[in-house]
Amino acid sequence: MARVISTGDDGGAEAAIAASIAVLGAGRPVAIPTETVYGLAADATNPAAITSIYETKGRPRFNPLICHMADLAMAERHAVFDPISRRLAEAFWPGPLTLVLPLKEDSGIHPLATAGLDTVGIRVPVGFTSALIRSFGRPLAAPSANSSGRISPTTAQHVEADLGAKIEVIVDGGACPVGVESTIVKVEDGEARLLRPGGVAVEAIEAVIGQKVIRPKAAGTAAIEAPGMLASHYAPSASVRLNTAAVVPGEALIAFGNGDIAGAADAKAVFNLSPDGDLAEAASNLFDFLKRADASGATGIVVAPIPDDGLGEAINDRLTRAAAPRGTEE
Repeated sequence: MARVISTGDDGGAEAAIAASIAVLGAGRPVAIPTETVYGLAADATNPAAITSIYETKGRPRFNPLICHMADLAMAERHAVFDPISRRLAEAFWPGPLTLVLPLKEDSGIHPLATAGLDTVGIRVPVGFTSALIRSFGRPLAAPSANSSGRISPTTAQHVEADLGAKIEVIVDGGACPVGVESTIVKVEDGEARLLRPGGVAVEAIEAVIGQKVIRPKAAGTAAIEAPGMLASHYAPSASVRLNTAAVVPGEALIAFGNGDIAGAADAKAVFNLSPDGDLAEAASNLFDFLKRADASGATGIVVAPIPDDGLGEAINDRLTRAAAPRGTEE
């Protein structure tokens, strides 16, 4: 079983960095906390290390991995920045924004991490992970630390329950404050295109660049340019129904706000993403509540309507993929 190291213990962060570097340097993955979700990280320049991510997750190799950098300066050594992407990096890094950028020929990031594309998704995370990357000296490829296609982990306990028998180290940094993955944007021909909604609201991006962001096509219809673009993803074992106004006895209910849902009293379990209707609170609770609803023994999971503005766009994107027909999981 994995060794769990808490960054909150005395000397915990230093011990976690030392233990993580030992495993990363040997070409194996470690589970690390970020502000979005927990990631399964490995050396982005080492093909054996990247392969170990795919094998641990059971992830198809046509799906690219986000490469995490310590700061903008490290990112500039690996990718080419256009003016709009640079403005976004300066506004939102460190933070939950991934930029898909042209890969420099001398980058050193292995093609296994980019799925052979000539672009790379780059993010600069907050806190512990940036410090780890700075100490390690190389970018880390890090998808979510869960079995492929399943619900993303937002606590170390989620990771341990899923992958604890397959990895050596889990760094426990507490619950992830954002709770959904990063927003992914690609700039082409002077226009910003949204590949995946996430922890940075599209409205905030538009305010920085002074222009509208082009929204994606329907889930699963576009070419795979970044993680999280497959139609079925973030899926619990139980089936999921969305935008429901009624619960069938035996189903688990994921509510939002204080609206009435018919049959709620007969639900197997009830979880409210945010009784006050706070979308940030709802995002931070989403994956944890999906996991808890799935573990309740319910015959299915039903979700109340959630507004589609701000972070609601990311929440609804994850729920739509969770509810999609199975068989195309990441």
